[in-house]
Amino acid sequence: MPPKFDPSEVLEVFVRATGGEVGAASSLAPKIGPLGLSPKKVGEDIAKETAKEWKGLRVTVKLTVQNRQAKVSVVPSAAALVIKALKEPVRDRKKEKDIKHNGNISLEDIKEIARIMRDRSCAATFSGTCKEMLGSAVSVGCTVDGEDPRDIQAKIDEGEIVIADE
Repeated sequence: MPPKFDPSEVLEVFVRATGGEVGAASSLAPKIGPLGLSPKKVGEDIAKETAKEWKGLRVTVKLTVQNRQAKVSVVPSAAALVIKALKEPVRDRKKEKDIKHNGNISLEDIKEIARIMRDRSCAATFSGTCKEMLGSAVSVGCTVDGEDPRDIQAKIDEGEIVIADE
């Protein structure tokens, strides 16, 4: 039998959820049921927390559980931040499938995303983090300042574009 659960200890649970939508309680139950939380209530909390900024986007949600209370915070991925920077209209995920994110964002937007993601980046320098975010822009399918993000990465490598460390 597993050890008795201590209600005062702080636990962190990470869940992928679509912003502004109440996910199936059945998908939450195996993760948070053993902690003594109601999956339905936690699903509604996640939907309420993600509805404003992240509506329609898949984001990772961190649940901090203490004393059988779940505190919801959003941990955005680089791709989610890039899609958010495109400022696309909210779409219905059930009706519109396989959407192409073919917009254009500025290098300043990429730098802003890199600042948010800096602590989770594997790069040693800020310019390396910016190049990671440009890679995410490639995978999303958008352009940066009207150019392919790979070209901008090459220019950073060659020194044509200088990104100051912060």
